[in-house]
Amino acid sequence: MLDHITPVPIKTNQRIAEISWFTDIIGGDTKYLGVLDNERRSSFAHCKDITLAADRLGFNKILLPTAYTVGQEVLTFASGVAPFTQNINLITAIRTGEYHPPMLARSLAALDHMLQGRLTINIINSDLPGLREDPQLRYQRCAENIEILKQAWTQEEIDFKGELYQFNMSAIPAKPYQQNGGPLLYFGGTSDGAREICAKYCDTFLMWPETEEAMYDTMQDMSRRAAQYGRKLDFGLRAHVIVRETEDAARAQSRKLLRFFNEQRAAEIRARGEDSRSLGVLRQDEMRKHADSDGFIEPHLWTTFGKVFSGCGGGLVGDPDQIICKLNRYMDMGIRAFIFSGFPLIEESEIFAQYILSRMPHASLSELHGRIPQTAPITPLTTASLQ
Repeated sequence: MLDHITPVPIKTNQRIAEISWFTDIIGGDTKYLGVLDNERRSSFAHCKDITLAADRLGFNKILLPTAYTVGQEVLTFASGVAPFTQNINLITAIRTGEYHPPMLARSLAALDHMLQGRLTINIINSDLPGLREDPQLRYQRCAENIEILKQAWTQEEIDFKGELYQFNMSAIPAKPYQQNGGPLLYFGGTSDGAREICAKYCDTFLMWPETEEAMYDTMQDMSRRAAQYGRKLDFGLRAHVIVRETEDAARAQSRKLLRFFNEQRAAEIRARGEDSRSLGVLRQDEMRKHADSDGFIEPHLWTTFGKVFSGCGGGLVGDPDQIICKLNRYMDMGIRAFIFSGFPLIEESEIFAQYILSRMPHASLSELHGRIPQTAPITPLTTASLQ
């Protein structure tokens, strides 16, 4: 454990963090892990209900993931749900290469206007559905897409000459609502190539749960890489969560989630994701090998989620004080954005909001970065939030 933490260059001030939830547009919402839940299958209506619940409860943002699975396509869903939302910011996952770059810039700008600036982009660098691609091609394509987006959002002309794309055209149709550079770019990746892209171009580096030491090492590495480009990064954590009034009740809920668990069926569900073979997923798998017999790798960090979900494979389990203490440790390391999920998604968002969200000061990074005016006061600090 890290008893004495030296914060990375950008750190939380007064332990204020962005707290987001997750919606089920690619399928996976369930009452029991590894069970396809017919009452919660991905549909526009169900995913809209999750999004509006998170909006009503006061989450800053909500992640809309991407995958070639049964469910909702990201931009289509985001455009459809946007008019129903009030305050929540949509973190829209975009796999670079799936869209013609100038049209992607224009589509995201249009969505940004629909949401009046409540848009964040999660850049995904992975194989395109149905393909097995050379990593260097993916890195090059990803970098060029980001450069084109930035030109389209900040310049009068897109004047780009890369290895994969060449454009000389007006950028006027692609101007976003958000000023000072357009929507924030979030990015996650474990390989050297992916880390370099984030360090050079993006605003927030997203991590999946690992031990505190492992995550802190990653943050230090990313801070050094960004500094070489004269930049600083924010850090975010995507994690599952189970919080109950007592630790015993939280652990009992983790066991309840496994009531109908089947290793083979879970592996089949897990293999659907394009990222199921990524280096980041392999790191999650390796971490799980070192967990105790109940699946815990360190206090309150449960790894068994990774037996079902490719991608984020860990979650926090505990009572409210334990979860807040763990989040405070993460914030003291330099993390100031969290994207949570719990299953079932609507029910657990209500529980999380009651026990955690109401006790933690939180604000959107988009507002803290000055991309859009701050629309709501920051939740005040309380004695409980500083435990």
